[in-house]
Amino acid sequence: MLTSANPPLYHQLADDLAQAIIGGTLQPGARLPSVRRTAHSRALSLNTVVAAYRMLEDRGLIEARPQSGYYVRARLPVLARTAPITSTQAAPADGAVLDLIGTVLSAQQQAGFIDLALACPKGGDFYPGAKLARLMGQVLRRQPQMLSTYALPPGSERLRTQIARRAMELGMALRPDNILITHGCMEALQLALRAVTRPGDTVGLESPTYFNLLPLLSSLGLKAVEIPTDPLTGLSLDALELLLSENRLNAVVAMPNVHNPLGCIMPLENKKRLARLVTHHRVPLIEDALYAELQFGETLAPAVKAFDTEGWVIVCTSYTKTLAPDFRVGWMEAGRFREAVRKLKFASSVAEPLVLSETLGLFLETGGYDHHLRGLKRRYASHVDRVLGLIDRHFPPGTHATHPAGGFLIWVELPEGFDTVALFHAALAEGISVMPGPLYSPGGRYPNALRLSCCYPMDERYTGALARVGTLACQQAMQRRLAPLPAAS
Repeated sequence: MLTSANPPLYHQLADDLAQAIIGGTLQPGARLPSVRRTAHSRALSLNTVVAAYRMLEDRGLIEARPQSGYYVRARLPVLARTAPITSTQAAPADGAVLDLIGTVLSAQQQAGFIDLALACPKGGDFYPGAKLARLMGQVLRRQPQMLSTYALPPGSERLRTQIARRAMELGMALRPDNILITHGCMEALQLALRAVTRPGDTVGLESPTYFNLLPLLSSLGLKAVEIPTDPLTGLSLDALELLLSENRLNAVVAMPNVHNPLGCIMPLENKKRLARLVTHHRVPLIEDALYAELQFGETLAPAVKAFDTEGWVIVCTSYTKTLAPDFRVGWMEAGRFREAVRKLKFASSVAEPLVLSETLGLFLETGGYDHHLRGLKRRYASHVDRVLGLIDRHFPPGTHATHPAGGFLIWVELPEGFDTVALFHAALAEGISVMPGPLYSPGGRYPNALRLSCCYPMDERYTGALARVGTLACQQAMQRRLAPLPAAS
């Protein structure tokens, strides 16, 4: 079951102490008040305090020292920057990278493997399946003719109306008539690229970027230019401005809110500047907002689309990460390109099933989504904290990781010289799947990085697998230290 709107007392205490630790009020090495003292000062039972301290241990924020008490642990270092981009030449995605993506995706089909890789939440704890089933039954009872009716673009008016209403929380003033329902976010991205580019054109991509963009660009005959992307602030706008001023880009794809794989949110002023840049240079920006509603903050940071004055920003997203992955219901608002994408949608897949769209629209309309989303974000924030603690505990010294501002993805960089493709194969041999860093770059960069997903039940199976990956990485570190030096020439 999802965490309720009023979490248990031990959960509240753990969250309060976690904020004090992360905010620096409780420094690494500081001793926490004893269980008995905390129970007395907070008017809680001893068992409640013990449960809260154990939760903090699981998150890797504190550690118990025999005969001494509980102490704040040293935090896993925050990744401050990724490897520098030394070349900005346009090129198709490297064939070896595309082959590696195929290998990783094939590994997902193996029975019994433990998935630490894909951003595909699994289990009833992450989706309101029973509620959606009841609403779908309600929709069909009221409108049984829906199953024998062809849906046409732009799709369910009820859902589009609710999307426009919710878009205001991301600063976007959208009209329902301008929203197009799509088959997930991937179709929205594909339609956007097809509308604004032609084979042989060049697309600017963040580096690292979402790995599935690479085969998508390849299938459309497009070349990519990697643009440096900071783990804290996102896409380098100075690099982008240079490329735009040299007329080297036909389109840009970016994820300014809760980036995949870095988890960062672009600062507000940077978003405004990004919108001004693409408008000034008349180059479309395709904004992937898939994780934008999973920001951990109480108030959502706005989308770049919120600052689009002339329709050069195309926003794409879906409900696959928050509500119903198998519904494959996404949407896009394409600005000045909306008629082009609507024609492409009709020519490729006509429209989305009305019964699924109406079910989601009813869920949004009745307020169930807000309640669900609050609990989901709390769960993911807790999972991220716990996984960071496990990485800190089990991975080699010198490992850095992002501390995401939302979502459930963590980008991990091992010390220079590590080979995460080899680590992937070693883990796969033991029935564990991870995502090696080279998948996130058209040129196969980031050989010492990997992406971990925290969207699975935090049971012994998952935590044990993550600890085992850390052990395999430590073994690789030992082998590197023992390897003989190259012979002198």
